[in-house]
Amino acid sequence: MARDNERTQERGAPQRRQFFRRRKSCPFTGEGAMKIDHKDAKTLFKFVSERGKMIPSRISAVSTKKQRELAIAIKRARYLAIMPYVND
Repeated sequence: MARDNERTQERGAPQRRQFFRRRKSCPFTGEGAMKIDHKDAKTLFKFVSERGKMIPSRISAVSTKKQRELAIAIKRARYLAIMPYVND
């Protein structure tokens, strides 16, 4: 792999620029943020996949602390039959 990079630089080929990815911000922190509530199924459904699995924080951009609160709220809503455990 290193040899390929050396060869392209020697030939005068342009180097690839690294892709810039904007940092996602947590939807539950800051001004006007959503509140985590086990009775608010509409908000909780945004963080559950179509199969009924919780979306990981690296995809949903939820902070670690809020991801734990969100997981507890989803589990509570499932226990109280506000949300289904599995979507078919």
